[in-house]
Amino acid sequence: MAVTETSRPDPDVHREHVAQARAALLDPAVERIVEMVIGHDAETDTFDVAAPDGSVRFGRTPDGDHWRFEVLEVAGRDPLGNQDAGHLAPIEAELEVRHPHRTANAYPYAFETIAQLFDAASPPDLISVHTAAHNWEDQGGHRGEHGSLDVIQARAPFIIAGAGVRSDGLVDRSCRLVDVAPTVAALMGVAERTGTGESGQVREDALLARQDGDVLRDVLDEREAAPRHVVGFLLDGANANVLYAAAASGLAPNIARLMAMGTSYRHGAMSSLPTVTLANHTSILTGAHPGHHGILHNAWWDRGTQQQIVTNSPAHWMTAMAGLDPGVETLFQAIERTWPGDVTASVNEPCDTGATYTTMGRLRAGEMPDRPPAVIPHTTERFVRPDKEYTWSTKIDHTAVEQVVGLWSGQYGGREWPLPRFSWVNFSLTDAALHEGGPHSEVAEAAIRDTDGRLGEVLAAVERSGRWDQTAFFLVADHGMEESNPEVTGNWADALDATGLAYRDEGYGFIYVNP
Repeated sequence: MAVTETSRPDPDVHREHVAQARAALLDPAVERIVEMVIGHDAETDTFDVAAPDGSVRFGRTPDGDHWRFEVLEVAGRDPLGNQDAGHLAPIEAELEVRHPHRTANAYPYAFETIAQLFDAASPPDLISVHTAAHNWEDQGGHRGEHGSLDVIQARAPFIIAGAGVRSDGLVDRSCRLVDVAPTVAALMGVAERTGTGESGQVREDALLARQDGDVLRDVLDEREAAPRHVVGFLLDGANANVLYAAAASGLAPNIARLMAMGTSYRHGAMSSLPTVTLANHTSILTGAHPGHHGILHNAWWDRGTQQQIVTNSPAHWMTAMAGLDPGVETLFQAIERTWPGDVTASVNEPCDTGATYTTMGRLRAGEMPDRPPAVIPHTTERFVRPDKEYTWSTKIDHTAVEQVVGLWSGQYGGREWPLPRFSWVNFSLTDAALHEGGPHSEVAEAAIRDTDGRLGEVLAAVERSGRWDQTAFFLVADHGMEESNPEVTGNWADALDATGLAYRDEGYGFIYVNP
C-alpha cells in the first residue's frame, strides 16, 4: 500500500513525520492488530519499542565481535520484558494460550533481532509488528500466520543427528537460526578464517565471512571423527511444538528417528526479525542476520534506487540472491573454500550461491525438473484435490526428493555425480498447509505426515549409498507458525492514511515515511 511519493524533507521534518506515523500506529483504534512499533535513532544508535501500554528504549555498545545491550529507559510496561525462549513450550502450553495477548507473550533475543535490521542500507523508518491474534484476511492472509517477533512465530525446530553429533535427546535449550551455519561448518571441519562479527568488528575465529551466529558446541561430539557428508532439511513454516509432538505420536517416524539418534532443542531456533521466508532461509545458510546479509524481507524499499525490492514471488524467487551482500559467505562457498571441487547440492532453495548443483540454477538456465507422476507418493489426496497450494507444494516437494535421491544414487540428470559433501533440501508443503489451516489443523497434520515420508526417502537413499555412518543430518524451519484469530482482522493503512503523510508499507510492517 502506498501514498503518493514526495521528495524527502529535511531531517527535522522527517523525524516529525515519523513521530506522527508512530503515533498513528499506536492509536487505540488499531491496538488489536498492532503488537508494537519499533524505531531507531541513527544519531545515537538507540532503539525505541512502543506498545499501547508501555515502551522501552535501549542502546548497544561493541563487546568484541558481538553487541552488549543496555536498557536506557522504560515507561509503563516494558514490551520486551519477557524474552524467555522457553515460553509457551511444549505444545500443551501453546494450546492453553492461543494467540496470546502482548502481556502474556515473549520475544526471545529481541534486542539483537531488532537492532540488526537497522544496520541495513535501506532500513524502514518504523517496523509495525502485528499481534499474535491478527489475521491478515484482507491481505490474503490465512489461519496460520508468522512475521511477528513473538515466540511462537519466531520459534523454528532444531534437530541435529548422526556422525559427530551428541545423542542427548530433546533438551530444554534454544538457539538462533544464525547459529546453524557456524555449527554445521564446525561439525564438518570447515577451515577458520578472519571474518566480521555481529558488531561489525573483526572476528578471528570465524568459519564464515560474515558470522553473527556462534557454534553450538554442546551438540558436537568431539570424540568422533567429522562426518564426510551432511544433509540439511528445511521444513518451511513448521511449528516446533507441533513437529516435536508429531514425532512423539508416531505421525512423523522419520523425524522421530533423527530425534532419537541426536540432539533436539525443545525451545527451538529463533528466526531473525522479520520472521519470514527468504530472510531466514538466507540467515540459516550464511550465519548472518537479514540486516547484514541483505535479504531484508519478502519486499522492501530501496531509498537509494527508489525501487521496491521483491524476493518472495515466482517472478523474483530464482534471482533473489542478486541482493546478497558480497561480504557474506554461504555454507556452499565455505565448503568449496575448504574442499575445492567437492559437490554441494541446493535443492528447491533460492539461497544457492556457490552450490555445485542447484535447482534454481537449472531454472535460470531454462531447464525444468521432470514432471511429477499422476500419482505422487506420500500424498494426502483429501487435500491435494481441493487445495491448489497443497497441490503445488506437493509437486514441488516431490521433485525435490527426486533430485536429492538422484544425486545420492550417483546418477542424475543424464550425468554421474560424486556423493555430495553437503546436501540442502527445502520442503515447502508444511508452510502452505500450516498457513491454510493453522498449525493445529488436520491439513497441517497431513502435510507433516507427507513431508516425513519424503524425508524418509532421502534417509533411505543415504543408507543405500553405504555412507550412513559417515553422515550427519540437521532439520530446521525458517520461522514458526501461529494460529491467528479469524475475528481479529484489518490493517493499519487507515490509521496511516489519516495522517496525510507519504509512506510505503512494504512486506506489511516495514514503514518508509516520505519514501
